[in-house]
Amino acid sequence: MLKRIWTIFIRDLTVNMREFMTLYMIIIPLVLAVGINFLSPSINDTSVNLALIENENPEQAAYFDDFANVELFSDEQKVEDRVMSRDSVAGILPKDNGYYIMTQGNEPESVLEYAKLLNVLYEADVQLEDARSEIIEFGRTVPPLKKMLVNMLLLLISMLAGMLIAMNILEEKVDQTVSAINVTPTSRSAFILGKSLTGMAVALFSSIACLLITGFYNVNLGQAALVVFSSTILSLLIGFIQGLNSDDVMEAAGSVKLMFLPMAGSIAGYEFVTGNWQIFFYWSPFYWAYKANDMILSKSGTWPQLILFIGIILAICGAVYALLAPRIARKLQ
Repeated sequence: MLKRIWTIFIRDLTVNMREFMTLYMIIIPLVLAVGINFLSPSINDTSVNLALIENENPEQAAYFDDFANVELFSDEQKVEDRVMSRDSVAGILPKDNGYYIMTQGNEPESVLEYAKLLNVLYEADVQLEDARSEIIEFGRTVPPLKKMLVNMLLLLISMLAGMLIAMNILEEKVDQTVSAINVTPTSRSAFILGKSLTGMAVALFSSIACLLITGFYNVNLGQAALVVFSSTILSLLIGFIQGLNSDDVMEAAGSVKLMFLPMAGSIAGYEFVTGNWQIFFYWSPFYWAYKANDMILSKSGTWPQLILFIGIILAICGAVYALLAPRIARKLQ
């Protein structure tokens, strides 16, 4: 049985590597992961940008660099050109025995006030050691925006795995080989497992690759793989039944994409709904997968919590399989 499952998997993998759509579904998550790195700021990034003349006052530049994004330019004209650009940049330039702040005029007031404050603190020679305030950290070292985008990307990968399975089944229908499985030594269970392995392998590879690209290489990859595996099962079931019910690629892809609605609703429920109302999202495996991924990416929680979330996901997927199994059996006849 294992040999037949492996044969089906290798055959699907070979065929998929020659299909543009399959390669697209493998590559696009990696491209999105690179885009997340550019879009999401660091948790310590500041939104204030300052332009200074290079080597005019290195001590001043080093002081400002602790509190803002400092850009250095060779002369005053280049500083002015940078200030006149579309984003908000304040130039701090020498004048007489002091400094003046150059602005375009449409910068947010907070940027101007921050630049003034930094300049005053520098001229007053105020150092961090002079502060009487205490910094209290809550241990959050991961940018919240980046964590949310990566979490959404992991769920998207599970959806793409379901679409891949639907396309593989549709190809079998076009070749009129689905019903032929009944006259071969391969059982229906082996056929289903063999067809599902491709989607699972692509989902696992893409998820781990995206975690590494986005800088989450220090999370527990084993835990992440378990959550990806469990959350992908539902997508594979839906992809399998949609592939059997569809007559062309566009119909199959459109049917599977309907699952984006409960996925988006689960994400919105977790992020924007208060705890007392989140009970209305407990039916969705995407909710529990998103919650488990959030725990892994923030490096919080424990193994018992993770096992509980995975168990709930598998229980929901098992219930869905119990409902879909008779339809899958009929379609394979």
